[in-house]
Amino acid sequence: MSYYFSKTLSVGFDEALRRTTEALKQAGFGIVTEIDLKSTFKAKLGIDFREYRILGACNPALALKALQVEDKVGTMLPCNVVVQEAGDGHTEIAAIDPVSSMQAIDNPRLKDAAHEVQGRLRQVIQSL
Repeated sequence: MSYYFSKTLSVGFDEALRRTTEALKQAGFGIVTEIDLKSTFKAKLGIDFREYRILGACNPALALKALQVEDKVGTMLPCNVVVQEAGDGHTEIAAIDPVSSMQAIDNPRLKDAAHEVQGRLRQVIQSL
């Protein structure tokens, strides 16, 4: 089982980032964290790296549902979505598969919640 699902777009990084953020918003997710690895690697390591952004996406209602079922699941939140340059004017978007990541927790009720999040994240990726 793969731990993510992805799609490559024939658009530049900035446009892909905009589309991804909007699609997440339409699916009920907010961006609670944003990590710019290109800037971080340049500032901290002095190296150049491709555009690579990690978006921490959170649907508050679904996060609450998961936390009510399993209080330590917060160690696995938010759901990460990666937007990265793929070369030749293409950009790849990849999202964590929450069903795969939740296999580490033996709680059937949590798995139901993970399937709901998985469906929404798959829809986001497919809609791009």
